[in-house]
Amino acid sequence: MTRGAMNGWGAMLVGIAIIWAIQIFAVPWTDPYATDIVVRVGMNLLAVMGLALVLGFTGQFSLGHAGFMAVGAYTAGALSMYLHLPPVVAMIGGGLAAAVAGLIVGLPSLRLTGDYLAVVTLGFNGIIIVLIQNAEWLGGAKGLIGLPTFTNFGWTFTFVLVGGMSLRNLLASAQGRVFKAVRDNEIATRSLGIDTTRAKVTAFVIGAFWAGIAGGLVAFHRGSIFPSQFQYDRSIELVAMVVLGGTGSLSGPLIASSVLTALPEVLRPIAQYRMVIYAMLLIGMMILRPKGLLGARELSEFIRLPKRRGTTA
Repeated sequence: MTRGAMNGWGAMLVGIAIIWAIQIFAVPWTDPYATDIVVRVGMNLLAVMGLALVLGFTGQFSLGHAGFMAVGAYTAGALSMYLHLPPVVAMIGGGLAAAVAGLIVGLPSLRLTGDYLAVVTLGFNGIIIVLIQNAEWLGGAKGLIGLPTFTNFGWTFTFVLVGGMSLRNLLASAQGRVFKAVRDNEIATRSLGIDTTRAKVTAFVIGAFWAGIAGGLVAFHRGSIFPSQFQYDRSIELVAMVVLGGTGSLSGPLIASSVLTALPEVLRPIAQYRMVIYAMLLIGMMILRPKGLLGARELSEFIRLPKRRGTTA
């Protein structure tokens, strides 16, 4: 194992330790409403980072990401309710089920591009919701109720940290360079002998996995899930977060997701104007920053550490 890899693992373990120290020592003394907002921010971060990989780094316009969240949520809920699996194991099972769904959808549809792919993925989202509404063993239109309430700050941000670091490392690898090449010029990439469809399907499956994990966290957040939580408008909201943050960036969509999740709650005291202000801020942001908050750059590129001055004899 290289020194860089060891440093990466060490940083992740330190990060997890800090997250659980906050969960154990700070969260019990924090306002439950504020903690709930932070946890919802974390769940959105997981869903958005998966979509950022698909939309921002392979250029595939998907409108069905909420469908993968639904697969993950209901799979995790069913595994917990009927097989009595621990919630963490059930959430990982939900992520794997969403990845399989991503593979099933991706293999035939990712030969399409642009509007055609958007229509196919939107249709997939609708099919998933209809299937759930007609599955009595999943609660049907009434929802799946009676799940354990397990999702908290610690587990949510542990998954966020692991997901964020794994995607960052993936994008820095040779496979990540293939993703970016497919986004920039798919025809040129194919002419080099690279299987572009395989690259797109791989990104789609990975993005679906993290959406499924996010769905599992949603399932165990309040102890109940409903089909209405995963309608197409949820997919459009996730796309807006990625575009606002900047396609081609991982940290940009995460910042945008945090702001757009927390902003409606911050504006709740002026409820009658809340959505008007929210919409105006979105429009103003896209006028001022048409390429998104960070464009194709990462937050780390804006942070410049001071250079050490050389010593003289």
